[in-house]
Amino acid sequence: MAYDEILAERVRRLLKGRRGVTEKAMFGGICFLLNGKMFCGVLKDDLVARVHPDESGALLKKPGTRPTDFTGRPMQGFLYVGPDGYKTDKNLYGWIERTVAYAATLPAKKKR
Repeated sequence: MAYDEILAERVRRLLKGRRGVTEKAMFGGICFLLNGKMFCGVLKDDLVARVHPDESGALLKKPGTRPTDFTGRPMQGFLYVGPDGYKTDKNLYGWIERTVAYAATLPAKKKR
């Protein structure tokens, strides 16, 4: 199991009906994109949250969070949120809303 299917289904349920959201297999897990821009994902039993880089330090104080070090060093603007951080749907919804809001501020991707 590359990612927690139950967590992925919880994320899907919270995103149901939201326009511009797609899924893509990435990083050995599943990522959710808003208009082609990744905002969160599920890797093993972690939620991968894309947040404003300026907020990362404060958000690391929340339960279950740690730096995303997928590449061997911390990635700016990405956090792992472990099960303690998304235990309830309210907690998970808060992370989803935060990540979607940030992705909505990102510039459109340039077409190749």
